[in-house]
Amino acid sequence: MNRWRGISLWMDGAGDMTPRPALAGDITVDIAIIGAGYTGLWTAYYLKTRAPGLNIAVLEAETAGYGASGRNGGWVMGAVLGEDRMVGHLPEPRRRESWGLLHGIPDEVGRVTQAEGMDCDFRKGGTLYCAARYPEQETRLRNWLKALHAEGQTEADARWLNPAELTQELRIPRALGAVYTPHCATIQPAKLVRGLADAVARLGVKIYEQSRVTGWAPGEVRTAQGVVQADWVVPAVEGYAGELPPLGDYQLPVQSMLIATEPLPEDVWAGIGLARGQSFSEFSRQVTYGQRTADNRLAFGARGGYRFGGKLRTDFTLTAAEEGLRRYLLGEIFPQLKGVEITHRWGGNLGMSRRFQPHMLLDSKNRIAISGGYGGEGVGASNLGGRTLADLILGRDSLETRQPWVMKDKTMQQALRKWEPEPLRWLGYNAIITSFVHEDKVLANKHAAPWRRRMARALAERMQGLMQG
Repeated sequence: MNRWRGISLWMDGAGDMTPRPALAGDITVDIAIIGAGYTGLWTAYYLKTRAPGLNIAVLEAETAGYGASGRNGGWVMGAVLGEDRMVGHLPEPRRRESWGLLHGIPDEVGRVTQAEGMDCDFRKGGTLYCAARYPEQETRLRNWLKALHAEGQTEADARWLNPAELTQELRIPRALGAVYTPHCATIQPAKLVRGLADAVARLGVKIYEQSRVTGWAPGEVRTAQGVVQADWVVPAVEGYAGELPPLGDYQLPVQSMLIATEPLPEDVWAGIGLARGQSFSEFSRQVTYGQRTADNRLAFGARGGYRFGGKLRTDFTLTAAEEGLRRYLLGEIFPQLKGVEITHRWGGNLGMSRRFQPHMLLDSKNRIAISGGYGGEGVGASNLGGRTLADLILGRDSLETRQPWVMKDKTMQQALRKWEPEPLRWLGYNAIITSFVHEDKVLANKHAAPWRRRMARALAERMQGLMQG
């Protein structure tokens, strides 16, 4: 269907969009999964490969990949949001195990895509976190690298690139250096989620598309077409949690927006780099990121948004101001692209937890399993979430189930922190973002007085600390 194909660059190139049949009446299954995005489909995949006899149904309101799974920046990161806060305090042997588990995420995704014949442009080229626009970025990057090494990571996991070394990977005028990590791959996100849907369907999982869930409770999922009775329920909805109370108390939707250029000729790419599928991020407090696509476009995302009351954004037609900001930042990093044609503009809703870190939870009493709160890093984290939920539901003790982000035998109310009520969320979000924007504006001005630079940075650091507190 054209309305699905047009929601992002990725869905445009994802192939057949013919929906699978909707639910048509009441059914009974072992496991009901709400949402045919990465989390739901990875959970189904690992459950079915580890326990082939399970009867699993996946219920999707639109089509597989309609949500963030078909709209993101295409990074499969060997990391999760807030990993340093969760892993850094562990005893050394456990810390080493946790880092190894996280760093292995891209390889596991690559293994499955190869085993299942998924053509999703998987390239493991690593990530470059760049000090690209002002000197304070170099200071923050070096401090971050020092902290990573103090927590047990090595030069093989994250290392400093001086400007000359960075030029071999990515050419940014006046860049001061970068941190490079090999633990990241780039993909065509919609091809991955659509391929994953095909893979679980081949395994015998029933996927019901255009079957919007209208309500849920332990042991039951309701749609307009029928009721699903299930031994286990897995709500895998991430940024759409507000549509399924009480999940919205714990996972708020925030918006990420991207643009993509026309395919660029080889002489332009020769001046940019990114020849091996590397991703890159300009290391400001507001996330700016990109990748070179398999068809030689530059896909570029920056900043985000939050709507009062945690409302979903349904229309991602970027305003002139939204597109203009991304064009400006793209031109700041790559001056040669200032006049390039932008062919695609899109965005999506992602889920953010109050602790700004993911959670993988098993409520054994009510037989509910949840993974979410990825905060924009869900392409890789959802794979780990799917593996973890599968082991938790099957009662398996594994490295995945022994991690600090895993919560066993607890309800949502016991395990997760609620978001503050409005207008506190709105006021807090805008205060934090305003401080970040102010910092970026001041620090990007090379003529700004030193005291003004120190003040802008201190305020932003204070607000970031409050956000994570």
